[in-house]
Amino acid sequence: MVGQRGGSRDGAGRKPLYDEPTKVIRVPESRILEIKNYLTGSNKAKFNDVASITLVNPSSVMSIPLASEKVAAGFPSPAQDYVDKTLDMNEHLIKNEAATFVVRVASLSMRDAGIEIDDELIVDRSIEAKHEDIVIALIDNEFTVKRLMIEGDDNRWLKAENPEYSDIHLQDGQEMLIWGVVTFVIKPFRKR
Repeated sequence: MVGQRGGSRDGAGRKPLYDEPTKVIRVPESRILEIKNYLTGSNKAKFNDVASITLVNPSSVMSIPLASEKVAAGFPSPAQDYVDKTLDMNEHLIKNEAATFVVRVASLSMRDAGIEIDDELIVDRSIEAKHEDIVIALIDNEFTVKRLMIEGDDNRWLKAENPEYSDIHLQDGQEMLIWGVVTFVIKPFRKR
């Protein structure tokens, strides 16, 4: 056996996790964590809604032309092809610079509210969350984006806006911190 390379060797290779044959399957990337938790028997909720959080830095003015006429959903008139003023995007999107963050979305749990994977959310931490606001919440040291539902004085829960995802009702011992309120969604419509 000295000098032998390649081929199978007793005791070499990956050790099986299961005492039966396995099969590779394709699953949506947004559901991988949920499936892993199911397979490992973890009964603790895990969230995978937030990919990144970045503090905004509006160090420069970014003005873009603002058309003076509103655009109908149909074909616009060529006669209305002029610009009346400009719009500063920082001023438009950011009300409190020190408390505003951009959060990149990592799941489809809010799809029916128009929020999808890789969308960027403008989140203001200085706003007090109200019933039905879309919020970034911290549960068990993990971030999630959901709609805040407030029923009475003591019943607060988080609603997913996609029937494939579960709503979040706190279990005994769990605490929820509302980290910030979503004020805008930045969504690319053109594939890069």
